[in-house]
Amino acid sequence: MADQAARLRQLVDDQQDVKITSPQADGARVIAITSGKGGVGKTNLTVNLAVALAHLGQRVLIVDADLGMANVDVVLGSRAQHTLSDLLQPEMTLEDILVHGPYGVNYISGGSGLEKVSSIVQGGRQQLMQKLTGCGRLADIILVDTGAGLGRTVMDFILAADEVLLVTTPEPTSLTDAYAVMKAYSVYAQEGQMQLVINRVYDVEESSEVAAKLAQTAQRFLHIDIGCLGYIYDDHTVRKSVRRQVPFMVAAPDSLAAQCVQALAGSLLYGRKMSVKRGWRGFLQQIFHFSR
Repeated sequence: MADQAARLRQLVDDQQDVKITSPQADGARVIAITSGKGGVGKTNLTVNLAVALAHLGQRVLIVDADLGMANVDVVLGSRAQHTLSDLLQPEMTLEDILVHGPYGVNYISGGSGLEKVSSIVQGGRQQLMQKLTGCGRLADIILVDTGAGLGRTVMDFILAADEVLLVTTPEPTSLTDAYAVMKAYSVYAQEGQMQLVINRVYDVEESSEVAAKLAQTAQRFLHIDIGCLGYIYDDHTVRKSVRRQVPFMVAAPDSLAAQCVQALAGSLLYGRKMSVKRGWRGFLQQIFHFSR
């Protein structure tokens, strides 16, 4: 807790002279996907959610904003020749760095050089913003895959987004770090639009318990309402698809994880209440392939 408090104090100091405003995106819905710690499946969710939304007829664009760990292209099995930081070069345009990826998903790669973006002067930031404005005309939904944790740039991204999906797992360390993000968000967000996605759950009851615990804690101590968009079952097909560099929505469309992400997409678009049961087949899959 002391470490979290120190990070929050640093954020307050960093944000004193920074005014966060939500950019107009020509009607595009901007959703930041973030997490309190790495390794909870944030990028995998981002990519597969993009595929699911594309299947539902949405024009989807992913902006890979994970500083130093950009790997959207790895999960997609694609390769970007240019990255977001290349827009700092005057001759580079949005079209130059935009990748028309597979499965109906377009993306902008962050690349390992994205650290430059967080330290550029105001003039460079203005140039970058002007070039990125065109993204709003290219997509119905823009998914921003942020870094994990409480870095200033991560907070900039999630505070500027219309909505935030906070990915966590039921493990205690993940929940602790998720709460730290919620706490920082509650300090700066004028109108909270954050929802939880509980990843790698064993059953619906586990997801409900985790979501309820975080929501109650947020309401009691932070005085904010945190909803839960849904959950994703722990599924061995996810690990297999990552090794193959093919999204599990494509590699295993009938898998439990794919069904969950499809339901999440439906919840985002239509407000449907998520309900995915394991069933007998799922039960057998979990028994014979389950590992922690």
